[in-house]
Amino acid sequence: MSKRIEIRISLPSDLGSLEELYPETFPDEDLLPLLRELLQEKTNVLSLVGSADLNLVGHIAFTTCSIVGCADKVALLGPLAVTPTWQRQGIGRAIVHEGLKRMEKVGVTRVYVLGDPAYYGRLGFAAETDVTPPYPLPAEWSGAWQSIQISNVKPPLRGKLSVPQPWRRPDLWAA
Repeated sequence: MSKRIEIRISLPSDLGSLEELYPETFPDEDLLPLLRELLQEKTNVLSLVGSADLNLVGHIAFTTCSIVGCADKVALLGPLAVTPTWQRQGIGRAIVHEGLKRMEKVGVTRVYVLGDPAYYGRLGFAAETDVTPPYPLPAEWSGAWQSIQISNVKPPLRGKLSVPQPWRRPDLWAA
């Protein structure tokens, strides 16, 4: 990173910047309804922003979830966005790692993500086969469902991921 990035918990005053960030980063996806719902959650969402020179340049959310029939605390990473002009400078990596550290501190054992295996693989995520997402994924997304273990778990986690209301939209899980 060429400039110092500050990572902090997002504030209500960040909403306007986030509403510009996501359409700029993902012009073909409307993630704003999901983002707004996640930001309304008070207890089970960690929302972090990265800023440089007082400009918001990145955002990530981690949603606390569970696995049906399992007591372990797990989380779902997403969405993640970095302003296109700031991509490939380590901002995404920095906010992902900060989020993982914070998730581990609150007892999360594993984090799941539906995303580009090439990108998330560089961050330590690997294809997940033991825990299934809440909705079936398109066949062409093989390998996009991934996870990373962030604390010791005795037996491997198995089952279906149970997600809170903002994530209970099948269109978020399909092409």
